[in-house]
Amino acid sequence: MKLISFIKKNVVNLIIIAVYAILLTALYYSTFSWMIYRWYSSPDYNYCFLIPLLVVYLIWEKRKELSYTPSSPSSYGFLPLICGIILFSLGELAGEYYTLYISFWLVIVGLIWIHLGWKKMKIISFALIMILTMFPIPDFLYNNISTRLQLISSKLGVVMMQIFGISVYREGNIINLGFTKLQVVEACSGLRYVIPLMVLGLICTYFLKGKLWKKIFIFFSTIPIAILANGFRIGITGILSEIYGPKVAESFFHGFSGWFVFMFGLGILLLEMRLLGKWKTNRVKGYRSRENIFLQEKKKKSWNYHFLGAVTLLGVTLIIFQGVEFREKIPPLKPLSQFPLQIGQWEGTPKTMEQKFIDALDLSDYVIIDFLDKQKRLINFYIAYYESQRKGESIHSPATCLPGSGWFFREAGAIIIPVPAHGGSIRVNRALMEKIGQKQLCYYWFSQRGRVLTNAYQLKIFVFWDALTKHRTDGALVRVISPVYKGEDIKDVDKRLQDFIKEVFPILEEFIPGKKLS
Repeated sequence: MKLISFIKKNVVNLIIIAVYAILLTALYYSTFSWMIYRWYSSPDYNYCFLIPLLVVYLIWEKRKELSYTPSSPSSYGFLPLICGIILFSLGELAGEYYTLYISFWLVIVGLIWIHLGWKKMKIISFALIMILTMFPIPDFLYNNISTRLQLISSKLGVVMMQIFGISVYREGNIINLGFTKLQVVEACSGLRYVIPLMVLGLICTYFLKGKLWKKIFIFFSTIPIAILANGFRIGITGILSEIYGPKVAESFFHGFSGWFVFMFGLGILLLEMRLLGKWKTNRVKGYRSRENIFLQEKKKKSWNYHFLGAVTLLGVTLIIFQGVEFREKIPPLKPLSQFPLQIGQWEGTPKTMEQKFIDALDLSDYVIIDFLDKQKRLINFYIAYYESQRKGESIHSPATCLPGSGWFFREAGAIIIPVPAHGGSIRVNRALMEKIGQKQLCYYWFSQRGRVLTNAYQLKIFVFWDALTKHRTDGALVRVISPVYKGEDIKDVDKRLQDFIKEVFPILEEFIPGKKLS
């Protein structure tokens, strides 16, 4: 009976909510599908399934305050609504999920502001902020952060093992214990625990009674807590490997130890809150009675105009983008398997990559060739080609991949080298790497629709722009590496690589689509 009574009293509001729900589902269906897939497929985002429930709870907790606060429909809500629609248009055309996530959030904020007003929106502002925590971060940022956290976790774990007298050697994210190796892959980087702990820290700041600096301290302390706990976890795993063998380490590493990291972090957070302040109670006081509010509040009919305006904007956007079809996958001009094995004085031998690495890189085509010159000096040549870099697909930079395999960058920066075939010169990345006394010199760049780019941020900007203006996001990573042989001057290695690039660059244009499709 209560439910029927509630429906009768709020039939208009329920109709408005239903209309918006249908429009938003139609607009963001593919976005929601991908987001939920990421939640399910990536353990780093499993916690996101709880965020919608948490948002509902936070709003429900404010139910009395909301009921005692009069609604004040406002046209100012159209500002975030229109911004959200603009971002939706850009996100759909450019194929960028995070843009679509922020678009959805702005649309929700706009609709709430339009119908409930600023005062009510302020009451549920924390719940609206929490919505942002369920959006997976862009892949290129994820890859950079994850790799750095892997290295920090590995270093901390090795230090702990050495304190306990265990002989151990670390090569990037590979920890060599002599009798076995522990590989600190993405799942063990700490990122899986950093993000949920940051979300938990954000929730703790909501319930913490204290000054702003205390809340900021609680929130940002979650990062070192998670990293330290994960380093401790790796150390314990190495110690157990020494005592009980590798099989015990494997089960511990991917089982109980994960829970340990999270519970350890939670315990530290609760201790911090105990020291810094108290839990706040949510009391509703100082409000006038409902009768007084309703007596003083004038009947407003502006909501129906607001509703019609918002529905029109969302409906027109839906109609427009239902008719837009984005077909932009551009295959290489020639299969990279046909890349020549004779480049000037260099003769090549093709190599293959394990399928698990191909799947992880999510590339469309690739080639790896070991070239030798007449003096038998090696140049390793690698191209990773992507037909599309839309919606979740991105090139993995050597700046994040190579350190993870144990190579330490002694020197890193950009260099301009002469390439007559490309208008005189190109700017590429140059890195002098070292591992266990071995040195290698690496040149790499991103070949993107006629451009030669050197960093992931340039790459993302031009992918976004070209998707909008050309409906193209194809591109490639090109990398050449040569060892620094014993007694060889680094300048000789630079010359070897630059001579090779001068020879190979015109051939690249036969395989990688340029500014204009051939």
